[in-house]
Amino acid sequence: MRKMKMAVPLIVLGFLYTGCATKPTMTGAVQKDTTLTGETAKLEGEGIKYSGPEYTIGIITFKNKARTPNLEKPTTDMLATLLKSAGLEPIMLTEEEMLEQDKMIQLQQTGAVKTGKKQAAEGFESIDYRVSGSITEYSEVEEGSSNPLKQTKDQVARVTVDYGIVDIATGKRLLQKSGSGEYRKTTGGYLGFGSKSSADVGLRDGALRDAMAKAMTEMIIELNKKPFQGRILMMEGSTAIIRGGTKSKLQPGAKLGVYRPGEDLKDPDTGRVIGKREKMIGEIMITSHQSDKVSEASVSSGMGFQAGDIVRAKP
Repeated sequence: MRKMKMAVPLIVLGFLYTGCATKPTMTGAVQKDTTLTGETAKLEGEGIKYSGPEYTIGIITFKNKARTPNLEKPTTDMLATLLKSAGLEPIMLTEEEMLEQDKMIQLQQTGAVKTGKKQAAEGFESIDYRVSGSITEYSEVEEGSSNPLKQTKDQVARVTVDYGIVDIATGKRLLQKSGSGEYRKTTGGYLGFGSKSSADVGLRDGALRDAMAKAMTEMIIELNKKPFQGRILMMEGSTAIIRGGTKSKLQPGAKLGVYRPGEDLKDPDTGRVIGKREKMIGEIMITSHQSDKVSEASVSSGMGFQAGDIVRAKP
């Protein structure tokens, strides 16, 4: 009987020790819009599946429309990291820089401004796509559950991000979506010990990374659908120097259509630009690669090609 009485305190001490020693656990989940679809690691792995050319993506700093301050920089930085890991080249831009350069390029293409020796698109013409977006909602809540022996508490961060990707050459918006990310920290212990939660800045970053991983996956899917696209950099007689190179994954002998970009096409109801008028003016054939980003091509048909004209692989 005495041995049984002594065993009871030992069992209680065991519970207390276990409760005090319990360590917080971290879990993350990603939401595709409002539907749970998988873990962040799985979505980040989609970057490996990108099979297209090494495009340059201009990232305009995300806007923060949520009540929580200082979300725009980590969101933008995380997207840049994900793009780089996917084999794409991110360039950080301000919205003012992009709008000013777009306007000058349009003036040169219409002949309103003479190009001279320096193109207005120089330095920006190398940007293939532009990504922008905004954080619309952010929240942190504490959720708890308990039973007679064990109590747990969850700190949960949730974020909603709107994002879109635009084709610089055509002005066409390829993607415009909204996605949600979620991240939680779980703490627990026996008889109330070890269940105290404290503020954790990692919650914010975890939720943002979840949301941007989902956005990255959607962008990769869209880019993989598109045929190669670049621009003519300069003409030397019947030879076109184009943005392409070995990273374009084009082989000598590949034929590309040449298109002249024109005026913006606007939706008559909303006034939003939904693309640019294009006219096919000829065809070129890849002859060699000068480097990983520059190729030479001979003119197969057409004439009057100039710097800034779009070249595109035929589907």
